[in-house]
Amino acid sequence: MTEKIGWIDNLRAVACLMVIMIHTTTWYVTNAPAVAEHTWDLSNLLNSASRVCVPIFFMISGYLFFGERSAQGRHFLRIVLCLLFYSAVALAYITWLTPISEGLSVRHLLQKPVFYHLWFFFAIIVIYLLSPLIQVKPVSAGYLAIIVLLLAVLANPNTVEKSVGPFQWLPINLYISGDSFYYVLYALFGRAIGMMNTRWRGVSGLAVVVFIASVAAIALGTKKQMAINGAFADTWYLYCGPAVFVAAVSLLILFKNCINQRPLPFLATISRHSLPIYGFHALFIHFMRTHGLDHTSRPLIDIPLVFAITLAGSLLLSVALQKMDTRRLVS
Repeated sequence: MTEKIGWIDNLRAVACLMVIMIHTTTWYVTNAPAVAEHTWDLSNLLNSASRVCVPIFFMISGYLFFGERSAQGRHFLRIVLCLLFYSAVALAYITWLTPISEGLSVRHLLQKPVFYHLWFFFAIIVIYLLSPLIQVKPVSAGYLAIIVLLLAVLANPNTVEKSVGPFQWLPINLYISGDSFYYVLYALFGRAIGMMNTRWRGVSGLAVVVFIASVAAIALGTKKQMAINGAFADTWYLYCGPAVFVAAVSLLILFKNCINQRPLPFLATISRHSLPIYGFHALFIHFMRTHGLDHTSRPLIDIPLVFAITLAGSLLLSVALQKMDTRRLVS
């Protein structure tokens, strides 16, 4: 059990850092005309390599709750309290520090989150609700590979359309619809891979190669799509897209096999504070980007600086919050 918790904590921490990297580099990838091509390429690569963060969170939840254990009342209470608390924090930020209408934010609270990053709290509720109904059985690696090929790639509605003349052969229509299907599938894979013996010879090396290839596909596909559209398109960035799915699976296997001991000290700290860091980080980045506190003309300084300030500020708020929230209801 120590080994399992070790790789989960390490992976959770890395996913948390990736979330910050995505939102740190978003300004560059969505403002291509305003940045140099090499700057856009670097930001696109960093963003592409980090797209697995949200799928990893779903996989971890699935590993924890799609087995013998399932989400209990205290877990539901915590996720609802987190949604309310971080929505209130975001609403206070919107009211006092932005020109955004707080009235619209409250009016549409049940249709869209108060602040963009809080959508995850809504989505994870589905995983919790389904957990008492699901107990994943051990399956073979070959079976999972077929599922990835069929459901995550060939029949994925987010797969880029491919045709031969008038005949469209991708994606295959299996009537899959909605992101929630893939969030649940991520959770199922998290549990299935977590239980599986993945330490066969060459598997870890293959996972590295597949992850790198998937990130390259996301980055190159995004650049090609931007050239076609004449503007940024998130076609390859989608959390439920085929390349992101494959990358997430490969990274999960890599951490389970190779970074599986006790949590590394730095990553242990980030993992322990990952929930508040997630809740606070977007506000730091938004404030810096909208109040002239960034240095977008010098991206090699700006990206690490915004990342570091966001991480440090969110971590400090988390430490303070955990001192008050002794029951860890929102921290």
